[in-house]
Amino acid sequence: MTHILRTEWLKIKGYKAFWAVLAMTALTYPGINYMFWYEYNQMIAKEKSTGQMAKMLLGNPFTFPEIFHTSAFLSSIFVFIPAIVVIMLITNEYTYKTSRQNIIDGWSRREFMIGKLFDVLLVTLMVTILLGITSFVVGNIATKDPVTDPFKEWWYIGLFALQTFAQLSLAFFVGFLVRRAFIALSIFVFYFLIFENAAVGILKFKANDIGRFLPLELSDRMIPNPAFIGKFNPEGYEKSLTEIQPHTIYTLILITLIWGLCFWINNRRDL
Repeated sequence: MTHILRTEWLKIKGYKAFWAVLAMTALTYPGINYMFWYEYNQMIAKEKSTGQMAKMLLGNPFTFPEIFHTSAFLSSIFVFIPAIVVIMLITNEYTYKTSRQNIIDGWSRREFMIGKLFDVLLVTLMVTILLGITSFVVGNIATKDPVTDPFKEWWYIGLFALQTFAQLSLAFFVGFLVRRAFIALSIFVFYFLIFENAAVGILKFKANDIGRFLPLELSDRMIPNPAFIGKFNPEGYEKSLTEIQPHTIYTLILITLIWGLCFWINNRRDL
């Protein structure tokens, strides 16, 4: 197992594109949270009556403990950025034929796939740590008054990690099947940004919300809209909270299916 980790690290260490996209992620996640926090402060700083009304209506979604939910929701919008890293990592194996070389050097097909699983887990871990740091920093800045239980909603970080791993696994699956970086990226980004969003919206009204079982939507519903958005539709917000547990189970099933299928295909495809 150690030699797999060492080899994967050597591949990643000198891969400049990996670090470039990771740096973009490191800027995006804190950036989106700061942008919304800044806009919120601008809103409540308006004329006294307007600002106070906005504050009463929205509360403060950036203070502890609500920051964990808010930050996880905002950051989850940009999962497609680390997904680019994952697609590049798997498609490079076929572009530069390192996957074949690993087998020639004595790796089993199973070990190759375990190495790729570690890659996806590594990216997920990096992104989750970044989210955790962002949440703590923003929460500490925004929270002015003492809070009884500041870490009450910390588990949204865990849900974010699971959601990220599920969606990066799907990105890996696309890259693994297609083997061409540009084509795989185009397919995934189109599906992520356009196709599934449109399908979920249509199926919600036309087919009894069957779109909730589409691959990305399964994990998206683990992190519902933050409480300040839920105030505009309390009944819908409460319903979304009850969906967290079943969608967590669905997501775990999806992850198992994706990686099981990847291992199965890899054992049968030509090198």
